[in-house]
Amino acid sequence: MHNRNAPLPFSAGPRFCPGRHLALLELKTVKDTRKAIVQDQPAVNRGTLVSIKGGIVDARFPARLPMLNNRLVTGYDGGVPLETISHLSDVTVRCIAMQSTEGLARGDVVIDTGGPLTVPVGERLLGRMINVFGEPIDGKDALSGASWQSIHRPPVPLAQRRVTSEVFETGIKIIDLLAPLEQGGTAGLFGGAGVGKTVIITELIHNMVGRYGGASVFCGIGERCREAEELYRTMSETGVLDKAVLVFGQMNEPPGVRFRVGHAALTIAENLRDQSRQDVLVLVDNIFRFIQAGAEVSGLMGQLPSRVGYQPTLASELAELEERICNTAMGSMTSIQAVYVPADDFTDPAASHTFAHLSASVVLSRKRAGQGFYPAIDPLASRSKMLNPAWVGERHYQIAREVRKTLAEYEELQDIIAMLGLEELSENDRRTVNRARRLERFLTQPFFTTEHFTGRPGALVGLDDTLKGCERILDDAFAEWPERALYMIGRIDEAKR
Repeated sequence: MHNRNAPLPFSAGPRFCPGRHLALLELKTVKDTRKAIVQDQPAVNRGTLVSIKGGIVDARFPARLPMLNNRLVTGYDGGVPLETISHLSDVTVRCIAMQSTEGLARGDVVIDTGGPLTVPVGERLLGRMINVFGEPIDGKDALSGASWQSIHRPPVPLAQRRVTSEVFETGIKIIDLLAPLEQGGTAGLFGGAGVGKTVIITELIHNMVGRYGGASVFCGIGERCREAEELYRTMSETGVLDKAVLVFGQMNEPPGVRFRVGHAALTIAENLRDQSRQDVLVLVDNIFRFIQAGAEVSGLMGQLPSRVGYQPTLASELAELEERICNTAMGSMTSIQAVYVPADDFTDPAASHTFAHLSASVVLSRKRAGQGFYPAIDPLASRSKMLNPAWVGERHYQIAREVRKTLAEYEELQDIIAMLGLEELSENDRRTVNRARRLERFLTQPFFTTEHFTGRPGALVGLDDTLKGCERILDDAFAEWPERALYMIGRIDEAKR
């Protein structure tokens, strides 16, 4: 604990002199303690803390109110950044703290920096891991020469958006066949804890670099420190780190950081799309943590909760983030977001509000994970607006429809099989079961990012190879083959091995 009677540049005690130099902050790396540089700046807008409630701070500015979303600083050596979120009166603002408020006291000086939170942008960030303040957290040298932009940016006007109907091929068979993603759209990976959302996202980063040569921006919202380290190491070992930017607001950080790290990641992605003219893949893990952080902030602000205890502004906060994802004439921005589903309840407001912004929904099933079908994607619950003959073609549409029909019939027959046995089914039903079981196993796939766990080499499968394989299984070309021959393979030709 520091001595509160010591003469500090931000102290409002008796040692403060109105004629002394005022403070202007200079951000440094995480390794350094943030220092306050004292300069003559008589125009600096300064106020005092009047209330501290957890991560929410109220400040009084008698001269002029800071604008909404302005970055303020307070605390010893200006070590606690704040962001203005509402005006309470003509002289009082309410702020969200971006660091722990431990050690703050009423009467401490608050400085208005005159602008919003900013992050570095540009290709210099590729291969780096940063936090919401733009500070590197990968142990490497500080970023130099990068330009900085506000994390709060309006969405692209409708007149400047480019509308396409192109399929974004992932190289993952079950996604490309039954829930094709839209290039420039938003897809959601829905599932409870431990069903493989993060593994699929990591594989998509690998396949994005190999197939499209674009850049990836990974945004970790409320993730564990262990997962961040594992992701960074895996991407480094698989050679995809040089084409990716990682932005993290970790689980142990204040809700304000988790609430704003998504905006910081989108600012970086927008610059890569518009200035570098790249196709950008934005991966968010986990969008539920963004909603959860908003609920924490809302509770601290004293707002009345809405259904199931979520914040009343859930829909508008989510839309503010999601509406920034779109294509322009400069390039495309495709987003894939993991969505944790509390208690596997898809009627939860967090899940249902997220559905409204998605062009594809990929649902992960705990039952399929228990059966050993990886990726554990539910082929009947997953949907995409792109699965339309006008966009994917008649052949793809008909094969996907037949696959889904076969799997749905098998699902209905499982109760009868459990009670009476397979022998009691008709000949047609037995053929349906035979096809469905082989389709289930063919739609599994070894991943590049899990090679060191499974010992199986990863496979990236083109859409045409996926369609050929499903077509041959539906035509009973593999009716006499053992089911295990189709399990965890890439193309259908690999079954012969």
